[in-house]
Order: sequence, then structure tokens, then C-alpha cells
Amino acid sequence: MGVEGCSLKLGRCYSASATAPTTKLFINGKTVESQTKEWIDLHNPATNEVVTRVPKSTKAEMEEAVAVAKDAYKTWSKTSIITRQQIMFKYQNIIKANMKELAENITTEQGKTLADAEGDVLRGLRVVEHACSMPSHLLGETLPGVAKDLDIVSYRVPLGVTASITPFNFPAMVPLWAIPMAITCGNTHVIKVIR
Repeated sequence: MGVEGCSLKLGRCYSASATAPTTKLFINGKTVESQTKEWIDLHNPATNEVVTRVPKSTKAEMEEAVAVAKDAYKTWSKTSIITRQQIMFKYQNIIKANMKELAENITTEQGKTLADAEGDVLRGLRVVEHACSMPSHLLGETLPGVAKDLDIVSYRVPLGVTASITPFNFPAMVPLWAIPMAITCGNTHVIKVIR
């Protein structure tokens, strides 16, 4: 087993395969160990220490995530907008309560300054806060009397399974641009982070 790198700051060497934890997939409300054979070592830029190994998910894992999202859509899309709004309020509070830890994790994984990492989380949080106002944004429109005996009524309805592919270097901000809006509108969402 070879040495993956050395931390000059900590004065020790380490092996990624022996000490680094793996990042789990999150499918169907559960963390799942990937069955992939391909992993990406995520280094702390300040120390070069491998902080985690990220899976290059398999095609079967991706298909399972999409199938689960498709199945969840059947009931989630029928959930009331007020219920979805309440979940976003809770999500907003969770992010606020953990902003410092989230920013510290971003700094460890990305090498961003703490201030920049806090900004990453804050900009994402602003979208979550906007998603909390979704009931007024989902109002339909009516236009009576367009022609004789003709009125127009429009409805805003969920689309289905949505997806986003986000860059690794904005781990909070960019996913939070997509997920809260999709979820609050009654869709389900699958996310892939690229490196």
C-alpha cells in the first residue's frame, strides 16, 4: 500500500485507501455505500490530506436514484404547497443553525477562505428563503371573456423528476439554486456533482 501524500503542517504521511472515509450516496432517504470501482480522492488544499473519497457512481446507482425520484413524485406532487412551504421553513432553519459548520466543511474540502465559504452558504440560503414564498408564485391566472363564452384559466403544476449537474467548487450555493425551487414546486430532484 503506497503513501498517497504527506502533510507538512501535521508532519505525517497517510494512505488514502487506509484512512479516508468514503462519501456515501443519498438515495431514497438513506445513505448508501457506492458499489463503484472508481473513486476520486478529495484533498484538503491546505494540508493535502485526503478528507474523503468520492464515488464515481455507477449507471445502476444513477438509474436507481431516478427510479426512486420518479416513484416519490407520485405522492410528493400531490402534497399541498403549504406543506412544502413548511418543509422549506424547516430547511431554512437547519441551514441557519449549521452555517458555521457548513462553511468550515467547504473550507476543508475546497480551500476557500472561511468568509468566501460563508458567502457560498449564504447565497444558497437566500434561494431557500425565496422558496419559502412559493405559494404566491404558484398562483394561476384567469382571463374571463376572451371571446364569447370563453374564459382562459392557467394552472401551475409540478413537472416531474428534475435534475441538476453542479460543479464541485460551489458545493452549497449551486445545489441550493436548484433543489429548493424544484422541491417546493412539487417536483422531485436528482443531483450530480461533477469534479
